[in-house]
Amino acid sequence: MCGIAGWIDWERDVSQERQLLERMNETMVCRGPDAEGYWLSRRAGICHRRLSVIDPEGGAQPMVRHLEGRHRVITYNGELYNMDELRQQLIECGHRLQTRSDTELIMAAYDEWGVEVATHLNGIFAFAIWDEREESLYMARDRIGVKPLFFARRGSGILFASELKTLLAHPAVEPIVDGEGLAEVLALGPSRTPGHGVFKGVEELRPGYWLKTNGDQCITRSYWQLESGPHTDSFDNTVERVRYLFQDAVTRQLVSDVPLGTMLSGGLDSSAISAYAAKHYRNTGRGVLNTYSVDYQDNERYFTANEFQPNPDAPWIRRMTSYLGSYHQNVIVQVPELVEALTVATTARDLPGMADVDASLYLFCQEIKKRSTVVLSGECADEVFGGYPWFHRPEMVGANTFPWSRFLHERMRFFTGETKELIRGEEYVADRYQQALNEVPRLDGEGEEEARIREIFYLNLTRWMPTLLDRKDRMSMAVGLEVRVPFCDHHLVEYVWNVPWSMKAIDGREKGLLRRALQGILPHDVLQRKKSPYPKTHNPDYLAAVRSKALHVLAERDSPVRQLIDKQAVKSFASQDLSNAHLPWFGQLMNVPQLFAWVMQLDQWMREYRVRLT
Repeated sequence: MCGIAGWIDWERDVSQERQLLERMNETMVCRGPDAEGYWLSRRAGICHRRLSVIDPEGGAQPMVRHLEGRHRVITYNGELYNMDELRQQLIECGHRLQTRSDTELIMAAYDEWGVEVATHLNGIFAFAIWDEREESLYMARDRIGVKPLFFARRGSGILFASELKTLLAHPAVEPIVDGEGLAEVLALGPSRTPGHGVFKGVEELRPGYWLKTNGDQCITRSYWQLESGPHTDSFDNTVERVRYLFQDAVTRQLVSDVPLGTMLSGGLDSSAISAYAAKHYRNTGRGVLNTYSVDYQDNERYFTANEFQPNPDAPWIRRMTSYLGSYHQNVIVQVPELVEALTVATTARDLPGMADVDASLYLFCQEIKKRSTVVLSGECADEVFGGYPWFHRPEMVGANTFPWSRFLHERMRFFTGETKELIRGEEYVADRYQQALNEVPRLDGEGEEEARIREIFYLNLTRWMPTLLDRKDRMSMAVGLEVRVPFCDHHLVEYVWNVPWSMKAIDGREKGLLRRALQGILPHDVLQRKKSPYPKTHNPDYLAAVRSKALHVLAERDSPVRQLIDKQAVKSFASQDLSNAHLPWFGQLMNVPQLFAWVMQLDQWMREYRVRLT
């Protein structure tokens, strides 16, 4: 993975602005610690930070391709999983390829298929191609949105980058946040509306979209979307098809020229990936698989089971590492470093995020990076197969809002009256919820219950899952670690989308279909383990630390967060006995401690990014 950025201006001489491009590129050093590159002409400045994974010698960027008197320049972030097929197809079309890199393949594919190039790619990617003769810019993003791509149109030009901080390094993009942007952060966040960049005039290219502009016009088109249709396979054939698609996705994503491993929690999803990976390693003579897990200081002492986290991971991790015969590293996060990492996590995400859920992932990735450059993760199986409680509980299925934001009113009481009036939180979220429902591809003749479940799946795939993918990308790339997500393979997503709920929830279990598909791959007890989400700390020292720091932030007279947060409401809440308190701030994991940590992150974000509210 890498970091990409560029500045195109059809009236200004960009070639004289290398120093400005260097400033933008410097913000992405963590995404690409191995190399940097620049390409400048009168109208375009393209830059790149590289994390070498495939063909370290032949994949330098920006890459220039000369063809029939014209040349094109690409800056690319991602990995292709159909390189062999694509290479053969392009060779048969007459293309001569000089390297093993997927960057060159995309360039040749663009020469061959133009704006439809992305339809031929299987992988995770965000890239931009500048055509010097046409003076046109083409950008595309992968179907699921695993890799980020932001842009801002300014005057006679356009800027693009992998991260918001990179755009903000250019003086034309100011850290201005209006009422709508603030509603994204305070009411909808840490999720975001697809395409919304929070800062005024900043957009994110939506997953499955391409954009092309020549300065006079800017065209944006969808090249992929979920399509609803009848499912005609028998249940047994469906199980076999899911097994094949999943195994194929994992196998394709094990290609790497650098050390690779898997994240392993002992749950169904990560265990399945690790099992296939370990088997592939044995069959191909690649040796012992590296696996990694995360836990927290004294969690064995303080862990308390609840409806969302029924049991700790540690015993299940031991069960799986013994089964796999993997070389395992268990990362233990200490409370002080977790609190300290909240700051790093905010900068990595460029926005207030999921508090310690982000920070612990950052620390986890930091340790993994010491031994591996690439890891596979079980992210997104719950969205694809229906693993969350809100797929199964009637009160959640029937909620007339995003199921992870059912208690928005609990959040709103911590904001000042002026803030509430500015963001119109409940109204804003209701509008965004209706917008999402209006996008759902309906299936004629579908029953009411099945149609509602289809809506829930769509909300998860297009609103909830991007929040987790953002988190995974920013926290991992902040330490130069590439994380691949086999459950996001678009062939698997497309197929499972139309499988009836009765099959997905077979045996009355969350992810019942996936469990059936993995029979014989995992030990029976692991196969039947009840879902448990990403672990969090139960240590009361963490709650005490973030409560104290949040109150300190609110007590500072120059704290920018004071204009948004009702200080007395937070103080009153903080004065209670919070040992058994429940405050469902967001999703399953953001609860009481996360409120205080989020206040800290919000304040830091406003200070560090010099946010100006309008």
